[in-house]
Amino acid sequence: MEPHGGGRTEPEAGGRTASDLADRTEADAAADRPDPDAAASRPRPDTGGRTAFKRERVREHLLTVIDARRPGDAIPSERTLCATLGVSRPTLRAAVDELVATGALVREHGRGMFVAPDKITQELVAEHHTADAPRSRGSWTSTVLELRTVRAGARIGRKLTISPAAQLVHVTRLRYVDGDPIALEHLHVPADLVPGLTVADMEGGFYAHLREKRGIRTAHAVQSIEPTVLSEEEAALLDVPVLSPALLFDRITSDTAGRPVEYVRSLYRGDRYRIVSRLALRDGAPDHPAADAARAGAWWGTVD
Repeated sequence: MEPHGGGRTEPEAGGRTASDLADRTEADAAADRPDPDAAASRPRPDTGGRTAFKRERVREHLLTVIDARRPGDAIPSERTLCATLGVSRPTLRAAVDELVATGALVREHGRGMFVAPDKITQELVAEHHTADAPRSRGSWTSTVLELRTVRAGARIGRKLTISPAAQLVHVTRLRYVDGDPIALEHLHVPADLVPGLTVADMEGGFYAHLREKRGIRTAHAVQSIEPTVLSEEEAALLDVPVLSPALLFDRITSDTAGRPVEYVRSLYRGDRYRIVSRLALRDGAPDHPAADAARAGAWWGTVD
């Protein structure tokens, strides 16, 4: 018979001693502590930055596909592109939506995705260089929507340096490239410069008409460009959704004598028109141009 209160400890419930339980508790605590190596090897959740990088990779691939095709050509289906790139549909669609919005792709319901028509490219030129018409693989044409003689009014009279009571010809025309509407123009010309001006005269090149029929040679212009969106009427004429992005051109053109001969306000489709600038850089030039550096250049839109 062992003495009462001897050194042997009675087993706890489940057959474990208090010592066993203490050992187990320490083991459990160690198991609960994170393993640095294991944590490093576990896949981390995708973050916004990773999603952005993935979308950029998809975008670059799509641009490569577009560059290898002609306008109007189909590109692979969403399923094919997802399999090729190893991305999800939402990631692919985000990149496609961006390229549709910027005019690189066209999505047709039930048919697929296609390379968009070429954009009309306009180069910004320095003041001492001659501005050319925007470059396009297609041909420019015009349709006159309205031609009427009106009083200049105070605002346009100031722009053209004529009396507010003076007569001017107001012409609204739609400009096309290969049958696609690209720009909506509102031209204002002093009536005494173009007596008898007709719709046919305005459906060709207006500057050529001034030069060849009126003996007026345009020499320079001051033009501004700013972003805008299209109203319901403007969008209908340009065949795009309401509130689509557009470029607003505002220009006053003068002849060789410095006389203003035209004030024009033009709206260009943002998905079909782009502006390119050619920059001359020198060593030691500041990272950012001076606030008035833009005065050294001229901004042109359609120059006919």
